[in-house]
Amino acid sequence: MIVEAEMILIKNARVMDPESGFDQVTDILLDGKRIRQIGKVDDVSGIEQVIDASGMIAAPGLIDVHVHFRDPGFTYKEDLQTGSAAAAAGGFTTVVCMANTKPVVDSVDIYKEIEDRCEQLPIKVWQAAAVSKGFEGKELTDMDALYEAGVRGFTDDGIPLMDEKLVEEAMKKAKELDVPISLHEEDPAYIKQPGVNQGKVSEQLNYGGASYLAEAVMVKRDCELAVKTGAKVDIQHISSGVAVDYVKEAKEKGAECLRRGVSTPFHVDRRGRIKIRNTGKNEPATSNRRRPSEDHQRITGRYDRDHCDRPRPTLQRRERQTIRSAPSGITGIETSLALGVTELVEKGYLSMMQLLEKMTINPAKLYNMEQGRLQEGKPADVVLFDPEEEWEVKEYKSK
Repeated sequence: MIVEAEMILIKNARVMDPESGFDQVTDILLDGKRIRQIGKVDDVSGIEQVIDASGMIAAPGLIDVHVHFRDPGFTYKEDLQTGSAAAAAGGFTTVVCMANTKPVVDSVDIYKEIEDRCEQLPIKVWQAAAVSKGFEGKELTDMDALYEAGVRGFTDDGIPLMDEKLVEEAMKKAKELDVPISLHEEDPAYIKQPGVNQGKVSEQLNYGGASYLAEAVMVKRDCELAVKTGAKVDIQHISSGVAVDYVKEAKEKGAECLRRGVSTPFHVDRRGRIKIRNTGKNEPATSNRRRPSEDHQRITGRYDRDHCDRPRPTLQRRERQTIRSAPSGITGIETSLALGVTELVEKGYLSMMQLLEKMTINPAKLYNMEQGRLQEGKPADVVLFDPEEEWEVKEYKSK
């Protein structure tokens, strides 16, 4: 919720804080930057704005630690202004942008230029930096200098890091700095064509697809390295049950792996349909290969988001293209909460509190944020929504 009044009173909301488990109908008093009080407020003198939130849930502002705002270099796809507007429309008050811009965010100068522009946005936008210089996977960036400049996460998202020694060194440095390192897990040796799972669908389409092994072999490797180094590792885009099992084993050994599964309808074809449209092709293929239903059952409830935009003209062209030539990508930040409520909460995979936990406090802890908590003294980042409201998606803030 983006508002400009200094003192704001939210009355009669169902206040839900996933960290503490607080779940009660009451009031919230905000002083503009912080939550001043949670509890009934009778004296409204000096309060500029009063919001009656009867029948609504008040939760910590949502957090997405994996978005692509494409700025700089690819602003015809998305930019900081349209991306942040889309995030706010979806209830997100904090996001972390990936480093696959042009130029790649691999130096302090590039990072600072983006950070300075983020100060003017209506939500909190963090910028991750690259693990390797130029995304080439050969030499580490100056992670110390980038950390000193303000970077709080590193990733070569979209490109797998094939040199295991480089990955180990990056994990050791991430451990030292106490920041997450996020990894795109696809071994190209097991990919004939990206975007579709290798199986019945790819056979009928005569489209080679990507084997689950592309993901599995690299997840296994990096889980073992996470155990060895003790780094906080974000395994991105998990789509196969085998990879989920590897992460689970690593966590049992003490690794700080964040298991990230995909539970949105456009990622996993639960119904086993053969027909697939060009607009349903997505990359990274590890998160979007439309895995079989058994994989869906093993990853459902580990809600992952990856706001990866393509401009409307490209989407229109995709309808006329073959599956080989159609570009990948889908926008999801404006509909993520609604999809979670409809597909996960209403269908019994998660409780409302569990869904909010995965969309607030869990990503906040990954990045050591103070956001993601609806508690007195914490940032005044709040989302209000009616879980019973039905709405039709027609217009987007995103490009």
